[in-house]
Amino acid sequence: MKYLDLTFAEPAVNLACDEALLDYCESKDVGEVLRVWEPADYFVVVGYSNKVAVEVDLAACAARKIPVYRRFSGGGAVLQGPGCLNYSLVIKNDDIRSRDVAESFKTVLRPHQKLFAQLLAKPVQIEGISDLAIGGRKFSGNSQHRKLRHTLFHGTFLLNLELSMIAATLRMPSKQPCYRKERPHTEFLINLGIDSERTRLGLQRQWGAVEKLLSFPSETTQRALLERYSQDRWNFKF
Repeated sequence: MKYLDLTFAEPAVNLACDEALLDYCESKDVGEVLRVWEPADYFVVVGYSNKVAVEVDLAACAARKIPVYRRFSGGGAVLQGPGCLNYSLVIKNDDIRSRDVAESFKTVLRPHQKLFAQLLAKPVQIEGISDLAIGGRKFSGNSQHRKLRHTLFHGTFLLNLELSMIAATLRMPSKQPCYRKERPHTEFLINLGIDSERTRLGLQRQWGAVEKLLSFPSETTQRALLERYSQDRWNFKF
């Protein structure tokens, strides 16, 4: 598996990069790829089918100058910012255990469950369809986008994010896993409090991502940025 540690300063480029990586692996014989990235500023990302005004407090975001974007995969709205570590994993569909969406998430959730149980020396649970939690409190949400031969799994690990910022910018989600039990963001989510570099190294070891990805699809990233992620008609389409 190839490894790419790459964070762009502009949030929208990070989202475009994930789509470009999936297209790159689908069209070229480059194998599988693990990317990690870590935002320096706050921004909100909604799932592909989310209605922005339902999931996001737009007035609060505008007052804080926090931009809102839409990703091309499913799931709910998230706040990105300092203290989040994101991963993007493109794998061959032959490696996915099941075509069922909920079951297929375990392809990445089980390895990550094992990794963080080792890093934290405490039990980690798989909750809902695509969450990882400790003691019933979520620290990782994940989504996916599948093509004919490859699937992109991507998600966030809460390391040291200011959780009050989530409560200030995101509404209670319109769809909730049963284990949430209507808890507000600050009571439902939890930071791991571990070092970003230690987490990156753990992800590399867990996925055997030792070879650096040298040929990055920059042109495809820019095209996705210009056609979608920098456009209000995409970000606020629902």
